[in-house]
Amino acid sequence: MRKTAVFKDRLFLMHDPGANHPERIDRLRVIYDVVERPEVREKFLFPVADPAQPEQIQAVHDQAQFDRVSRTQGKDFDILDADTTTSSRSYEAALLAAGSVMKGIDMMMSGDADNGFALVRPPGHHAERDRSMGFCLFNNVAIAARHAQRAHQLDRVMIIDWDLHHGNGTQFSFYGEKEVLYLSTHQYPYYPGTGNVAEVGVGDGEGYTVNVPLSPGCGDLEYAAIFNEIIIPIGISYQPQLILVSAGFDIYHGDPLGGMSVSPAGFAYMTKTLVGLADTCCDGRILVTLEGGYNLKGQRDGAVAVLAELLGEPLNTEGLGAYLSDELDQQMSKATVSRLEVTEVKDALAKYWPYQ
Repeated sequence: MRKTAVFKDRLFLMHDPGANHPERIDRLRVIYDVVERPEVREKFLFPVADPAQPEQIQAVHDQAQFDRVSRTQGKDFDILDADTTTSSRSYEAALLAAGSVMKGIDMMMSGDADNGFALVRPPGHHAERDRSMGFCLFNNVAIAARHAQRAHQLDRVMIIDWDLHHGNGTQFSFYGEKEVLYLSTHQYPYYPGTGNVAEVGVGDGEGYTVNVPLSPGCGDLEYAAIFNEIIIPIGISYQPQLILVSAGFDIYHGDPLGGMSVSPAGFAYMTKTLVGLADTCCDGRILVTLEGGYNLKGQRDGAVAVLAELLGEPLNTEGLGAYLSDELDQQMSKATVSRLEVTEVKDALAKYWPYQ
């Protein structure tokens, strides 16, 4: 059993985008209800994080963007974007969300934790340097990657984003850099409209952005094949010193905003492969951060499947169990790419990355 740090705080439940907003409080509460069960809680570390400092946020976002979000503090309701709203404590929650991911990196680098899961809100991967968008205020994963570079002198950070939506903010934070490798699987064309195969980075970063745009209907076997044939081989070639995951559970088969068909077993398999990559390349250092997911059952079951794989032990508790049976594991480990769009991705990236 590994030392898995879980970051949670009641402050994350105080970010309230408003009645009927998809990014509602319950999508985090259903996960907290599980990890707070005594038989689950005893298996994990629950560190206390500090809020990110302004200069840490501004390593990714410009001053105007930081000020725009900070001015929402204490206001019952504010609008940052057509679908991005805040409440009185959203700014505080956003600072703590970024601080939690940075704390996770610090703990892994010091050996106080093997890996971790930041169960935070608001999400972050759409937030760009100069704007909040797509329910996101500050870009938690991008801030954490920059922290890994500056505080720990890492020069090979790998980010995997399996959210339904393309992480435009994360991609463009590192688009001209080879020190951060960004890989995204996402429904396409779909919000926010970025993430086509041709977006591979610029300058020194050319080839270090990998987009796998997918049409609706992909399930466990399709995602397993993408991990088997694209993501893991690229990771082995890149040899990351740290792996960060933007985990969106909106690719769950019943999510109201998406058209994918991933089950909890699929989330478990993707996590298992990345844990294995981390064990091979970077002493097991992998930190998962919550992004989207709008079906409450899918949100809960997907998060529990990820936690079990990080821990290395099934979380058998009432109503929940081990999602990745040996039979399913073997089936997914043998999955191969057959979808045309994925074959096109491999062809487009062959000059940058070996797949064998």
